[in-house]
Amino acid sequence: MIKRHLLGTMFALALTCFAHAGDVKVINEDAWFAEGPIWYQDKLFYVEYGRGTVTVWDGKKNKIFWKMDGCGPSAVLPTTTGEFLVTCYDSNSIGRISADGKTLPAYDKDTDGNPFSGPNDFAPDKDGGIYFTGSGKGGPLIDASAYYIGKDGSVRKVAGDLHNANGLVMSNDGKVLYLVETEDNRIIEFDVQLDHTLSNRRVFLRLDDLFPNQPHIWPDGIKMDKAGEMYIGQSPRSLDAPGKIIVVDKDAKLLRTLSVPSPSMPNFAFGPDEKELYVMALDQIDAAPWHGKVYEVPNK
Repeated sequence: MIKRHLLGTMFALALTCFAHAGDVKVINEDAWFAEGPIWYQDKLFYVEYGRGTVTVWDGKKNKIFWKMDGCGPSAVLPTTTGEFLVTCYDSNSIGRISADGKTLPAYDKDTDGNPFSGPNDFAPDKDGGIYFTGSGKGGPLIDASAYYIGKDGSVRKVAGDLHNANGLVMSNDGKVLYLVETEDNRIIEFDVQLDHTLSNRRVFLRLDDLFPNQPHIWPDGIKMDKAGEMYIGQSPRSLDAPGKIIVVDKDAKLLRTLSVPSPSMPNFAFGPDEKELYVMALDQIDAAPWHGKVYEVPNK
């Protein structure tokens, strides 16, 4: 799991690398590996891997919405039926939660009866279905996959032979699925077919190409704004190069970067009208429980 690789606990270097410090607001000062957020019904939902929870922030306070020991949550997403899904990285399942926070039967196999390996992140489409990644065991293994959950609850494998699949996002027109291969420091893309299968795999962006002669970029979560600009989070592996959120256009051209006073910022969510970015960040990035923060950052 990319987010667990060895890094130190010192933050000093990271504190020197952020813009507009006066505009950055901390909305949770004691998050335990916050990840996979979504803005939904005027609230911010996010997971805390270190606590095994889905947490919700209503604009004033944070409270636990759901908890399951052993899940190892990595992302949360509401469905068109009013339920929530959670990628349970540690239990290799997709957890299901009712609208009032009750645990429902999980998905743990695809339609061929094969188990998942390290479910990580979600990307909904316009047809009411949801793509998700299975990260595999990481390292040099090319064992990651992507899946599609249909409106009928079926779970199909739609891509394999991926290298540590992580974040993923749909293009605004629904014709392209972008997917992070963290261990290869790149984002690939697929054409999305009418039956939700994927074809024409190709490289969209090699992150190291944007920053030549600098330490490797380890991409994590990705999001797409209404203008078609892609935001890319990072889980850096050295405090000599603290992470930043990278923004590129449809042609993979670097537009700008955003950062917060924490060394790692793997994932984030847009707030209402995309005026704010809610950033999940880590300070303690070498061991459990991975203390960190959740920030509200002005966007653009």
